[in-house]
Amino acid sequence: MHSKKQAPVKYYVGIDVGSASVRAALVDEFGTVVAHADQPIQIWEPQPDHYEQSSADIWAACCLVTKNLQESCWEKAGYFFDLPDFLSWKATGVTARSLCTVVCKWTYTSDGGWDDTFWKIIGLEDLVKDKYEKIGNHVLSPGEPVGKGLTPEAAKDLGLPEGIAVAASLIDAHAGGLGVIGADVKGHNLPCENEPITSRVAMICGTSSCHMGVSETPIFVPGVWGPYFSAMVPGLWLNEGGQSATGKLIDHVVQGHVAFPELQSKAATSAHSIYTYLNSHLDLIKKSLPVGFLTVDLHVWPDFHGNRSPLTDLTLKGMVVGLTLSRGLDELALIYLATIQAIALGTRHILETMQAAGHHINTLFLCGGLSKNPLFVQMHADITGKPVVLSKEVESVLVGAAILGACASGDFASIQEAMAKMGKIGRVVQPNHEHKRFYDKKYEVFLKLVEHQREYRSIMNSF
Repeated sequence: MHSKKQAPVKYYVGIDVGSASVRAALVDEFGTVVAHADQPIQIWEPQPDHYEQSSADIWAACCLVTKNLQESCWEKAGYFFDLPDFLSWKATGVTARSLCTVVCKWTYTSDGGWDDTFWKIIGLEDLVKDKYEKIGNHVLSPGEPVGKGLTPEAAKDLGLPEGIAVAASLIDAHAGGLGVIGADVKGHNLPCENEPITSRVAMICGTSSCHMGVSETPIFVPGVWGPYFSAMVPGLWLNEGGQSATGKLIDHVVQGHVAFPELQSKAATSAHSIYTYLNSHLDLIKKSLPVGFLTVDLHVWPDFHGNRSPLTDLTLKGMVVGLTLSRGLDELALIYLATIQAIALGTRHILETMQAAGHHINTLFLCGGLSKNPLFVQMHADITGKPVVLSKEVESVLVGAAILGACASGDFASIQEAMAKMGKIGRVVQPNHEHKRFYDKKYEVFLKLVEHQREYRSIMNSF
């Protein structure tokens, strides 16, 4: 089973200092008091009908009552789950955790389990009690059946048969990777044909993007998460690169441009999406040039929301070099193109870092909303120099989740077998190698941009 991440509920602390006590309450964003605590305040009576209180004592009571409030909430917690494991628990009544969530989001390792010293260092040694009952002492590989399947209550709520198999889950991006990376590529003239799955990287591209690569032995890649054993494909080590804003960045750049209302109007008149219209507009203004060459003097550094991989620098900012006073639709189309190219150059940066560390990658497998945009796909092929495989089913995250269910049901002997049969190729986009020199130069400028940004920061930090 799989579900998209939901925004966490926000909580607030209210403190009331009364005449005789300090009270504190934890209130959620909907106004519900979920926990409360109180602490008496000392009162002195130096003479009849004269009363005194100490401001220091009141502050101490405020501190103590908030601590008691935290302890009250903490003690009430029965279990701590990541969302995928919470959903499995709701479906089956079993508190088993997925290896994917506890390895990628927590501190669990497949060979060593939980590390007691870590919890003690951060002051949460009580999580070690009762054999880690609150955080999970039964860990399953993705695709293994959880308990006896759907409980009667969950079956009724979901409208499904009682006892139907429920699989140990995956994080959403990992499910997307599972849905595409193992597809059968025979007959498509791809360099990864007859090579192990380790020659592939799955790129799940939507609001943000994740780059999933697997290896037979652990590879430590600077700035790339992992390696995690069996966190996506059983028996293989996973490295996970990422870009913190991709689809969101494209929307931000396009919708923030002064010509965006004109774009909206013309796209509506033509009955096309704004991005389909922009792509066709670029074809109109390119004349005899390849579309990508329109940005010869317009360059973007895409880290408007910091850099996740491979620089792991959340302080980095976005950069645009080559702006003019022009405000029309042509200029909007160009900055849109330059932004897509910057995202693809960021992917090249991640792939080259992975390859320098020991990965051998020759094919990209794309899924997610951005894979529907042919310009985004072609730029990734041209800029990385690698063929891009598109899934037949755009919703590869859902296919990946269904692959887990198919394995839990016993219909497949392994995840690999299910991936090969259920992961279908839609089409292949080949890179245009005639454009290689242009994009090599763009990449050279791309790396200079971040180098310069850090130089500017160093100058200003000396102020």
